[in-house]
Amino acid sequence: MLGMEQNRHYAMWLTGIIAAVFALQIIFPAVTYNFRLVSADAWSRPWTLLTAVFLHAGIAHILFNGLGMVMFGSILEQTIGSKRFLVVFFVAGLLSSIASTFFYGAVVGASGAIFGVIGTLAVLQPTLTVWVYYIPMPMYVAAVVWAVSDLFGFIVPTGIANAGHLAGLATGIVAGFLIRGRRSLHFSAGSSGKRANILTAEEFDRWEKENMGKK
Repeated sequence: MLGMEQNRHYAMWLTGIIAAVFALQIIFPAVTYNFRLVSADAWSRPWTLLTAVFLHAGIAHILFNGLGMVMFGSILEQTIGSKRFLVVFFVAGLLSSIASTFFYGAVVGASGAIFGVIGTLAVLQPTLTVWVYYIPMPMYVAAVVWAVSDLFGFIVPTGIANAGHLAGLATGIVAGFLIRGRRSLHFSAGSSGKRANILTAEEFDRWEKENMGKK
């Protein structure tokens, strides 16, 4: 992978941190109260835009997000490297929180950040097969299905921060195109520094598979 630093498995570390924070929430309920994102207080307590990402509302909530982090986060980290993965995770989480303040009274959870990871993967690994509602489908189709499900959440309230999901997904998609464009431009310049033709998406995918792991 072009310019990729050594993988440090931050996706797994983040999952572990989120699990540890949830344990603290159970032992000390004040953790949730003090660090959740309350929309009315978001701008007077801006740190909650990020601290809320590490809080969860229950066992099912953290299990779903933890599974998403382990699966999609690990794949994305291996694809773009640890530093870029962390940037995607935290930027998507932050923008998801900001978007949520316009729709909900209070929110917690890493879902927006994970949807950012999913959006990035949908661009960089569109043919990756995933299971959605027990049906196998390419990653880009899965992203569309999840987006449509969240849009329906505006019609039939579910108690889920659908706006946060969509904001995170959109952030991830933008990040995916930025990363993909940067790679293509870097490769097209060549070792001579002279500009060559920009690769098509198919040509770039083929080149990337052939050169995976090479510096």
